[in-house]
Amino acid sequence: MTETFDSTSSDFATVDERTNLDLLSDQQVTRGEVILEVKDLSVNFWVNNDWFTAANKLNYTVKAGEVLAIVGESGSGKTQSSMSLVGLLPPNGRSSGSAKMRGTELVGLSGTRLREVRGKEIAVIFQEPMTALNPLYTVGFQIVETIRNHFIISPHDAKERALELMRLVEIPEPEVRFNSYPHQLSGGQRQRIMIAQALSCEPALLIADEPTTALDVTVQAEILKLMNELRRRVDAGIILITHDMGVVADMADKIIVMKDGEVVEHGTSREIFGNPQHPYTRQLLDSVPHLGSTTETHDHSRVTTLIAEEGTSVPLAPGPEDVTPALLFENAVVEYPKQGRRPAFRAAKDINLRVDPGEVVGLVGESGSGKTTIGRAAVALLPVVEGSLHVNGRDITHAKSKDLFPFRREVGIVFQDPGSSLNPRLPVGESIGEPLFLHEKIRGKELSQRVEALLDSVELPRSMRNRYPHELSGGQRQRIGIARSLALQPKLLIADEPTSALDVSVQANVLKLFQNLQEEYGFACLFISHDLAVVEMLSTRIAVMRHGHLVEIGPTAEIVNNPQHEYTKRLIAAVPVPDPEEQRKRRELRDQMLKDVVS
Repeated sequence: MTETFDSTSSDFATVDERTNLDLLSDQQVTRGEVILEVKDLSVNFWVNNDWFTAANKLNYTVKAGEVLAIVGESGSGKTQSSMSLVGLLPPNGRSSGSAKMRGTELVGLSGTRLREVRGKEIAVIFQEPMTALNPLYTVGFQIVETIRNHFIISPHDAKERALELMRLVEIPEPEVRFNSYPHQLSGGQRQRIMIAQALSCEPALLIADEPTTALDVTVQAEILKLMNELRRRVDAGIILITHDMGVVADMADKIIVMKDGEVVEHGTSREIFGNPQHPYTRQLLDSVPHLGSTTETHDHSRVTTLIAEEGTSVPLAPGPEDVTPALLFENAVVEYPKQGRRPAFRAAKDINLRVDPGEVVGLVGESGSGKTTIGRAAVALLPVVEGSLHVNGRDITHAKSKDLFPFRREVGIVFQDPGSSLNPRLPVGESIGEPLFLHEKIRGKELSQRVEALLDSVELPRSMRNRYPHELSGGQRQRIGIARSLALQPKLLIADEPTSALDVSVQANVLKLFQNLQEEYGFACLFISHDLAVVEMLSTRIAVMRHGHLVEIGPTAEIVNNPQHEYTKRLIAAVPVPDPEEQRKRRELRDQMLKDVVS
């Protein structure tokens, strides 16, 4: 049974009920005032009977209205050093040094005083709001709870304040969403709720831990715009923790670059991007795919850009004669079957898409656009209820399960999260060899040799075959996923967001590996991603999806540099680039386009 928050409940009776929330902050900040001063801050963890240093002697200041970006790869210490400011280290962690928040020492702070600081003076926007928000309570209740924990205020006024904050972060229908649970909201809406909760007590300092990593580019652009507006509005200092240099270029005033717990470089945004000094900083910047940087090297004489009218999909582009396409959707409708009381849902409509042998086609769009649906249908995990689907010349539109066994060996798939797609109970070597055992009946020494050859092809040591997925890094797990997908040397590979969760340098290595393997094996590929810069690197053509329809498809250079459909233009404009000056111009263009859409 769904429960709603009753703002008149006697459970929220108070001693003194204030009505004016503009008077809640005990101390007002002035733009330019130093609100956080960190000196020799170190974080250590007790691991295997020894202290492991996660962050070593950090020194920095944050001023009101200023954004300090802390960048680096996973394991660099950027998150743990910031979480130590609010006492959020795990039990085996300790912090030392000094971190003063407007004169109050944070290192070693505990009990009531620490609880007063959390939320009221320092707030955190976590990376994954789905796990940070309590799934048992409505999002409105959770915002109200934060307000009433720190201030003496009536339930009615707390609810009004929560609704005001939800409007501030542009939650649609806030009165309705107030009573929604986290799982009932989209990723972008959950992140907005997290920001509203963080701002509820008007903190002087916001710690934003990868606030846009899991979001689509258009939603990411909206969140960045929101955060930029809020810092001007409330003069909060912001510590931005990220590995996305495009986001850093969009927001940061100062930057700290961390590697293996050490600060290797610090400076203003203009200095770091314009004249990086440390080799690691240069490597980090070189690893970032830059939208529009890829030169035209492919022959697109046979294809032109096709665009669709509103509410329709593009027609089928003609292919070369006497070539059997690796993947062919013709007027296809893909449907999620009826489940219980939930009716069938058509997620992709009138799809016309062709991928030829050896070709890489990028498929982009926002969450819910239907791009993953297309990928799942291509490997017969979802039914095509109208139109037709051919894979390597075989019609699988209405194929039964028993008919799909030979089809499975010709198609591979790389999932977004290899951590959940690999069997946690099997060593990764067995996971790689499983398709060979099932389809080719290979076993023993021959199977072992094939597994080792696949590990070689994805540039992993052979000794890693005996490890379990949880013992590997994200990049290593993704390489295992690629090795497994290529075990049967498929003619068609579906890659569903294969690099979205990886650090930029790890992502760059995986993408380079992917390019090399595609050239070596010659497989056709449908590369699904919300990262247009990544798609540009790999694809000969790009298809754009919106609301279940393919709205534009054409050569990569034309789509990136000269998009025709209005939605594609907005999608391109929303992509942040790792150049502060260029990003400022793109932000202005994007904001103008959003205004035009609204008007």
